[in-house]
Amino acid sequence: MSSLLSLRRYSHELISHSHAHAQLVFGLSGQLDFEVDGLGSQVIRQTLAVVPAQTPHACGSAGGSHCLVLDVPSESWLHLHLGAHADAGRRLLDKPGALHLAPAQSQLVNWLAASAINDPVIAQQGAALLLASLASERAFVAREQLPLAAIDAHIDRHAAHPLQVADLARLAGLSAARFHARFLAETGHTPMEYVRARRLQLARHLLLHSRLAVGDIAAQAGYSSQSAFTAAFSRQFGVTPRTLRGVRE
Repeated sequence: MSSLLSLRRYSHELISHSHAHAQLVFGLSGQLDFEVDGLGSQVIRQTLAVVPAQTPHACGSAGGSHCLVLDVPSESWLHLHLGAHADAGRRLLDKPGALHLAPAQSQLVNWLAASAINDPVIAQQGAALLLASLASERAFVAREQLPLAAIDAHIDRHAAHPLQVADLARLAGLSAARFHARFLAETGHTPMEYVRARRLQLARHLLLHSRLAVGDIAAQAGYSSQSAFTAAFSRQFGVTPRTLRGVRE
């Protein structure tokens, strides 16, 4: 293990190995396809992969990926630097997984990535703060994840109709306010941002894989105005619906 924190770029070349220490891999840009002990995930911005010690893992990025990597030192380091969070930190590092960062944690990752992480003081204290945040009781509560599969299915079924936060909150058995806060912490997006993005992904799929008119696709994605749909689609994907369909054809 060369250093506590490091910035790494991954390419299409597949890396497959294991090491004696635990590791956290935080996405900064691009998409890193990751597999830990047979569990597949994608490391993108605002997410991380947990690699327990001695656990086989493989990763590669077809389009290139930039990540911040935390190579966790010995257990004595956890007790020395995490204090009351040490036991929770050990539990976090014992199980492979892919986690979402809360917005504040994502800001900390970005700050560390832009900092002099070769400075031992910044590296030690930054890594300890990040691990303590992830291992806190609040972080463990947040990982009792929302039923995103059920939420996705509900959005897909009702994409053409008005959707409210309260509609989605009922699926999770939460109040609208509590659901909004949990959803933002778990995904990094507000519920309505998530709904809008999913509707636009549905529209993109229909543009590429159906012969429906653009106006009909706009309606199926919940837009009563084709011009509003075109503006939203262009902001999301950087191309108009008609241009995307023309490229396919």
